[in-house]
Amino acid sequence: MRTPVLDAAAVETLLAAAVAAPSIHNTQPWRFRMDPDTWTLEIRTAPERSLPLTDPEGRAQHVSVGAAVFNLRLAAARLGRRPQVRLLPDPGRPELLATLHLTGPAVPDTDHAREPDLYGAIARRHTSRLPFTGRPVPEPVVAAMTGAAHTEGARMQVPDIIETRRLLRLTAVAETRNHAHPARTAETRTWINAPAAHSPYGIPLAALGPPDAAGRMPVRDFTGPLPAPRLPALRFERHAQVGLLWTAHDRPEDWLRAGQALQRVLLTATAHGVRTSMLHQAMEWPDLRAAMSGPRRRCRPQLLIRFGYGPDGGRTPRASGEAATT
Repeated sequence: MRTPVLDAAAVETLLAAAVAAPSIHNTQPWRFRMDPDTWTLEIRTAPERSLPLTDPEGRAQHVSVGAAVFNLRLAAARLGRRPQVRLLPDPGRPELLATLHLTGPAVPDTDHAREPDLYGAIARRHTSRLPFTGRPVPEPVVAAMTGAAHTEGARMQVPDIIETRRLLRLTAVAETRNHAHPARTAETRTWINAPAAHSPYGIPLAALGPPDAAGRMPVRDFTGPLPAPRLPALRFERHAQVGLLWTAHDRPEDWLRAGQALQRVLLTATAHGVRTSMLHQAMEWPDLRAAMSGPRRRCRPQLLIRFGYGPDGGRTPRASGEAATT
């Protein structure tokens, strides 16, 4: 009789890491299935948690799933197994975005032996939508973050002040468009939870941030015109630090790689005590997304990451690993 590669506790470790990944509006658009014959974990989309207006092509959904795949890789290594990932392994099953097969034992990665504990950062990482202090993140930490993106086959450009302002202006234009689009506003509001709600999906009102009193930081207005409780406006950092995450191509597999790169960047930042938040609005309008690339050729923007020092911000819930399995 074949001895299973993984016991129930190991599977639980893998899934707990996977569901801790960030996702657009905390939709957690993934499902997991363990193949009992090969002990291969299948990662699929969850169509019922898609965003047809905000993300009609499923690009952000793929990025979200890619982040979960990266967490799975870290958890597999922590279990002493070598993860073998295949992206989009079956053209006949487009809902199957990736598989993770555990071979073993894990081989020490000497190239990244000096990296901080990224697995340990999984539980500490979460989005902070609050103002940062404005204290610059040191260049060695920024270099570690940009290197993290490069390791996963993506790039993260950290622009100068002038380019940062341009990227934030484009994000502000996108935020204005979203706010003026009733259907998009309604779609976003469906993922905001009232204080008494206990949904494992979406964003609690308590986790939303305040608007910028100076109007420089285009934070997303999740509630729109609803008479919901709002935090008073606060002044955000005057000179924001942002990173534009991009890939050279724009295929579904590139979106999945971008998600893995995003999570490596976020966990690297977390391990260094740096807070992060995502500015995705411009990516939701094709013309603004194209404009984000600037003069660079073969630059396909995937996400704008804001980073700095400051408070934790509110946590968002997660469905259990068991609830995410099929």
